[in-house]
Formats: sequence, C-alpha cells, structure tokens
Amino acid sequence: MFSWIQKALRKLVILAVLFVLVIGFFKIKDFLLFRQIIRNLKAESRIAEVLVTGSSLDEYTRQYTTTIKFLEYDVNGKPLKPKFFTFKGNLIQFQTLVVRFDDKYIEEGHRMKGKSIYLFMKAFVLDGKNTEEFPITKPQEVPGGYRTKDAPNKFEQEIWKKFWKYALDPAERSKVGIKNAQVEAPGQVFIPGTIYTLLIEHDGGIRIDTRPIPEILKDSV
Repeated sequence: MFSWIQKALRKLVILAVLFVLVIGFFKIKDFLLFRQIIRNLKAESRIAEVLVTGSSLDEYTRQYTTTIKFLEYDVNGKPLKPKFFTFKGNLIQFQTLVVRFDDKYIEEGHRMKGKSIYLFMKAFVLDGKNTEEFPITKPQEVPGGYRTKDAPNKFEQEIWKKFWKYALDPAERSKVGIKNAQVEAPGQVFIPGTIYTLLIEHDGGIRIDTRPIPEILKDSV
C-alpha cells in the first residue's frame, strides 16, 4: 500500500515539476519576446554621413561658404556614390520624406515594414530669395538607397510608382499598414572637423548625431 502511495506521490511531484517548467518556459518566452519588441522599437540604422570638405569666411559679409560631402548608405549598409554640395552658409538641412508603419510591424521586426522608410529629397540652405537647394531624389524616382541595380528596371519603377501613391495618398496608405508619411528637414550648423551621422529610428524619424574626426584622419580631410 505504501509503495502505491509513494508511486502516486512521485507522479504528482513529476507532474508538478513539469507544470512549473512549462509555465516557466512560457514566461521566459514571453519575456524574451517582450525584450525583442523593445529592441525593435528602439532600433536605428545609419543612413548617411556628412563631412565638411571646405569652409571659408568672407571677411566683408561675414558669410560662410561651405562644401559638404554627402555619403548615403543603401539598405544593406553599403555606401553609394558620394555627392558634393556647396552652399553660401553653414546651416544646412536635408528635406526627407519619412514613412512610418504601424507599431505592430515594428514590434514584430517585419521584414518589409519593420522600420520607417526614408527618402532624401534635397539638401538646402534657407535664405529667403537666396535659398539654395540641390536635389537628391526626385518625386516618382527610385531612391538610390533602395535600388537593386545602378539603373532601375521596369519592375522597380512600377513598385516605387505605387509606393509614392501610397505614401502621398492618406486613403491608400492605410491599406498597407502605413501610419503616416511626412516631410522632415533635420539640419545642423556644419563645421570642419566633425562627422555628422544621419540615423533613421525604426519607429520614428531621422536624427543627426555628431562625433569628432579621429586624429589620424584629420590631415587627409
């Protein structure tokens, strides 16, 4: 009789341990999923870097002339062909179209909609009638950072034609999980000796971080 009771108790203990392990497994799984969601929401990607390659000050007008090197990166982190822009002034901005997707896609780390989409439209310096601007991506154009080849094919062109329609039409964008699309213009006073990094926040917009040029590179800039 005691042997039977011992066997029954042993089974109950085993079942209890298994129950605790199962509950623990799902709690750990939920915890890891929660951490991944937070990581996805807080994630960011480098999309471009800017460097001042030339700067001079007119002693009479006290106006700066600034040349910048704009280096955009594609979605795989590879640099595109750099662009050089020269402005009268050093408060330079980048007009961008930022498309945000619904939070659930960010939380899931969705392959296509897991972070905001950005398009650099132009670089500019505001100065009233003397405003200067240089185009980077024209409307309806396939953005350089998203191209699969140097020259986009018809399939790519059709996809991006639809994208522009979705991005600019509120009725259409809701159909594909786009939360909003808006024009942003992050900018900085650009000075020599600094590397400016533009980053896209996966659940938000574009920001500019700065850091000094490493000493070893200063003489070559």
